[in-house]
Amino acid sequence: MFSPEGPSLRELAVQALSSVERGYDLLAPKFDVTPFRTPDSVLDATASALHRTGPFEAGLDLCCGTGAGIGVLTRVCRERVTGVDFSAGMLDVARRRTWPEGPPVGWVRADARALPFGPVFDLVVSFGAFGHFLPRERPELFAQVRSVLRPGGRFVFPVVAPARPGSLEYLMLLGFDTAMRVRNAIWRPPFVMYYRALRFSALGRELTEAGFHVELQPLPEFGHREDGSPRVRLVVAIRT
Repeated sequence: MFSPEGPSLRELAVQALSSVERGYDLLAPKFDVTPFRTPDSVLDATASALHRTGPFEAGLDLCCGTGAGIGVLTRVCRERVTGVDFSAGMLDVARRRTWPEGPPVGWVRADARALPFGPVFDLVVSFGAFGHFLPRERPELFAQVRSVLRPGGRFVFPVVAPARPGSLEYLMLLGFDTAMRVRNAIWRPPFVMYYRALRFSALGRELTEAGFHVELQPLPEFGHREDGSPRVRLVVAIRT
């Protein structure tokens, strides 16, 4: 799963025993060569879908990390692009990256649950961040996203179809989440990273209650499961 350039077992252990913020500060220099980075295939498919509904003016990458999602926004936004994250280490790596010609890119260190913006964005994207928020925190998180969108603005993120109970993927995710819950029960500070915390069945309801109209768009690049359902969908939540 990890390349030779990635973090060592010791480095991962130190990260796992830190807070979320400190852990990502430590992981930042090697984050882009770990499995935790969103694959380019997902980023490219999201950008293609947004091209069909854009262009947009101002875009925000929520929990941007080292900036993988910024490349999506620079392809579909014309005015400006902003990345926000609470890890100074991740933002330092993002600032050193070279971006193709396009709108200016800015970086802000802030907690996604207390965004320091008014309603100035037309598009907010996020990739792989929701496992760091407990279910009880999501309503406020979604309310914060709505507060920074202009009327009609879109909150967009990809979701993978849930693993089938009993499958190897399901058992691996269940094992990881169980290990994290045991870790957080006996060690402080907590490290919130639960891959099964985002329940697809609750997502639409939570977004609707936060003031969004929700649409689901299949990403055809990833095909369908045996029952005909898409393997990956794009959640498009439009501020009403």
